Amino acid sequence: MNAMPFFGYHMPSFTYPGVPPDGIFEHAVELARSAESAGFELVTVMDHFYQITGIGKEEEPMLEGYTTLGALARETRRVRLATLVTGVTYRNPALVAKMVTTLDVISKGRMICGMGAAWNESEHMGYGIPFPPIRERMDRLDEALNIIKLMFTQERPSFSGAHYRIDRALNVPRPVQPGGPKILVGGGGEKRTLRLVARYADMSHWFGPLADIKRKSEILDRYCEEEGRDPATITKTMGAPVVLVENEGQAKTVMERMPPERRVMFQPATPDQAAEILKDFIDVGIEGFTFGNPTMRTPEEFERARRLIKAVKNS
Repeated sequence: MNAMPFFGYHMPSFTYPGVPPDGIFEHAVELARSAESAGFELVTVMDHFYQITGIGKEEEPMLEGYTTLGALARETRRVRLATLVTGVTYRNPALVAKMVTTLDVISKGRMICGMGAAWNESEHMGYGIPFPPIRERMDRLDEALNIIKLMFTQERPSFSGAHYRIDRALNVPRPVQPGGPKILVGGGGEKRTLRLVARYADMSHWFGPLADIKRKSEILDRYCEEEGRDPATITKTMGAPVVLVENEGQAKTVMERMPPERRVMFQPATPDQAAEILKDFIDVGIEGFTFGNPTMRTPEEFERARRLIKAVKNS
């Protein structure tokens, strides 16, 4: 078995029944603190401007990710913080490095820099942001990761690429974490994304069934070898493939409430059952699991998470 896994709490939804618009953030703080108390080690938000399919309707409330993280950094004490993940097209990568560094200072060294290739065309069109073909977005991600890493690790870095450039860029104050915040790349594309993980990232984040995760883990290990890198230096994480329930009757209710396109991604399980399911993923290299707030909001749901975390760490 690999290193002791950690658990993350993801907040893709800011739709809270009965909570008025001016109370959304306060409720998000309550959830983040509940996650921290339950034993979660990471709290993440989406970097989207519209709500996404599978979570809710496009018109539902969506707080901007980095602004939210800055406020959460002052309202939490222990959990690491990140976007899961930032679309490369949304911001200049040097600015992303500056923003994440600032948040690392505010949080006293708890930030992770989450990056991905971007996919939501509707947001791009709505906000007037160019949405190039996937090949160009991947090229941009390659350059962006290079720039971000340079700005975390060097005093006055320069870089000139096809899409981005920096010229002796300053990033002061420096990150609190030695070497800068860890870089997490979201996405499991086996031809390009995993190569970028091997080249630049400290963490990866995937979704999928066990067979897919096992294959991606093996491919990433191979790419690491080609890059001359120890695969053990990359923390492999994924969206938890389970939704926690107390019994079979509750499982039916929970799954019926879930959007159809998301039901195939999750298996209802009690905390003890979930611990057994996750063991198989741990055995193929997964070291972190994220749970989403659509199915974890109440004290009872957080208590089930606490039981799961205890069961996994004691196994």
